[in-house]
Amino acid sequence: MGIGSDLADARRSMGMTVGQLSARTRIREVLIQAIERNDFSQCGGDFYARGHIRNIAKVVGLDPEAVVHRYDEEHGGVAPPVRAATVFQADMPLKIRERRSPNWTTAMALALGIVVVFGVVRTMEGGDTPIADIRSAPVPAASAPPAPGAAPRSTRRAASLSEEKRADTVVLQVKAKRTSWLEVQDATGRKVFSGTLKSGKTSTWKAKERLSVVFDDAGAVSLKVNGKNVGTPGKRGQTVERSFAAPSTKGR
Repeated sequence: MGIGSDLADARRSMGMTVGQLSARTRIREVLIQAIERNDFSQCGGDFYARGHIRNIAKVVGLDPEAVVHRYDEEHGGVAPPVRAATVFQADMPLKIRERRSPNWTTAMALALGIVVVFGVVRTMEGGDTPIADIRSAPVPAASAPPAPGAAPRSTRRAASLSEEKRADTVVLQVKAKRTSWLEVQDATGRKVFSGTLKSGKTSTWKAKERLSVVFDDAGAVSLKVNGKNVGTPGKRGQTVERSFAAPSTKGR
């Protein structure tokens, strides 16, 4: 007897057909029939298989967590999560060269030295001892200070570049109200994370253009997308898939 057989027996004991179970779980009939034959190859992977098993077990009156735990034991356990740090590299800090103001103290000292040398040479050539005419070197008018409240040019440039970078980047923050499974993929379909987010923990992922997430228990987490709270992605125990886009890609 396997997991699929137990699910099938529980369905029959409730007097429920495969079609009725499909309508309640929104799982295709052909997939339910394969699961009841203990064939999980059509589920698309262990993560989706767990979600289907949990939904079916809940409807037919079995303990969802116990059935999923049994599935993990029979299929080699849970795959280790992929660390987001291996996918995304930290942004390189932007270095902005600041314009250095001229060293007017050095210029004035040099001009004074030239005047003194000229006076010494005239004295050595003879004649009346000249009175050195020492004049202050002209000081150019200082640049007008920025208007009150105006940001320096370098700061404005850095802010502009930062806004452009944020425009095509989506930042997703997930906080778990209770332990649940989720899987995160970037715009290219690359898996960013797959595993359990423990209760009370918060994780953040960042990617160019788009992040797609499958939530095994949509009511177990709360989301913040690009700094904005968006609440929970679904109901308690519901398996849903959501996609979150960067500001610059919305409306495409």
